[in-house]
Amino acid sequence: MDVLDKIDRKILEILAQDGRITVTELAKQVGLSKTPCQLRMKKLEDAGYITGYGAILDPERLGEGHIAFVQVTLSDTRSEALNAFNEAARQIREIEQCHMIASHFDYLLKIRTRDMANYRKVLGEKISALPHVAQTSTFVVMEAVKDRG
Repeated sequence: MDVLDKIDRKILEILAQDGRITVTELAKQVGLSKTPCQLRMKKLEDAGYITGYGAILDPERLGEGHIAFVQVTLSDTRSEALNAFNEAARQIREIEQCHMIASHFDYLLKIRTRDMANYRKVLGEKISALPHVAQTSTFVVMEAVKDRG
């Protein structure tokens, strides 16, 4: 599947908003019957446009409402060091997102914790202990204005 048409894009848009929608309702919203809609969904899954389905959880209700973004600068940016950092970062539950950045720092992390005290512990015991970390800088979120989940 090389090119997405407007129906494929509409299917993806609707599923991104409501992954639990029935195929019958999805087909109705995109103007198809059920079987062609199912076939398109299967093609989108097989082609990797849809990588999975899951529940969007409320971090506040789960006691993880504190968000901080952390700039990380490494002491070594050769491939071996980057790979070691990447693998270790994937193992830390509190790191919700980890992005390598083209900037004056190397990584931007989104960290979710219970509160500031818990964040300080995660920063001191986990993030600072990641391979090749030379420096970190924290930005605490005061309010999430838009978050895709």
